[in-house]
Amino acid sequence: MRSPGPLTRRDLLRAAALTALAAPVATACSGGYDDSPDPLLPLLLRATSDAEAATALAAAPEHADLARQVAQARTAQARALRAEVDRLNRPVPESPPPAPPHTVDSIEALGGRLAEARQQAAELVPKLPRHRAGLVGSVSAGCAALQQLAPALGAEQPGEVSRVATGALAEESVAALQEALAAEHAAVWVYGLVSAFLPEDFGKGIEAGTDAHRDRRDACERVLTAAGATPRPPEPAYLPPQPVTGTESAQAVVITAETDAARAWHGVLEHSDDARLRVLATQALVGSATRCTSWRMEAGMSPAAIALPGRGEQRP
Repeated sequence: MRSPGPLTRRDLLRAAALTALAAPVATACSGGYDDSPDPLLPLLLRATSDAEAATALAAAPEHADLARQVAQARTAQARALRAEVDRLNRPVPESPPPAPPHTVDSIEALGGRLAEARQQAAELVPKLPRHRAGLVGSVSAGCAALQQLAPALGAEQPGEVSRVATGALAEESVAALQEALAAEHAAVWVYGLVSAFLPEDFGKGIEAGTDAHRDRRDACERVLTAAGATPRPPEPAYLPPQPVTGTESAQAVVITAETDAARAWHGVLEHSDDARLRVLATQALVGSATRCTSWRMEAGMSPAAIALPGRGEQRP
């Protein structure tokens, strides 16, 4: 075998060129993949445990219907989270994050679990890619909707949204926020409309819903103005999907308004990278989810609580 001779200048230049070409390939293969644990995994494990705990609690006759609704919704949330975790296919950690126990001893304890899941998801929303922010915000709102089913689960209507000032926003974020503003204008108008058709015992709900949507309308206008955009004005009137003639049709149009608002705020989550705007959008989405649950309960709709508010739920 012949020993290789000394490298010439031409050999050195060729080797340097090949090394330069190989470097980007190595970077693309090794540096572009995030091998950290999936941040959605704790949400998935919690949703799965909550669904199993609710299913076990449903064996008690006094909690059967309520616990069954929670189990079905949390199962649907777990299924959506699982699909996203599987899609990204990040490495499974050797020591998975701890999941809550698979049983609870009371409906109040189940409500506490929902509150924890709601908060855990809401805190994660600002840190995620857009499509994941929409999913996780919907999970948070879905847990709040389930709580609204009964006082024992922690039913409450959220208060005013945070006063945020984002400054400049991307064009698609402005467009999504304008859609949310349009939904809020419509909701304020709808609550005014139904006040003429619903009995007096609906008065507090109408007043609370009107105040909430005015608050969210004002929040939209503040953020849009700070971003240098002109807020969309309200229409003189809106056309309901069906004529409003009495209690049943009035309830249906309020449910439609809340559903449309939830869908619009979910759209803001999917079209914005601004953490402050995402916090506002999550709060607004939670508000519409809880109010929609209350109205669906009044109307006798099943399920009363939507598992993933804002993600294509059907109109009444």
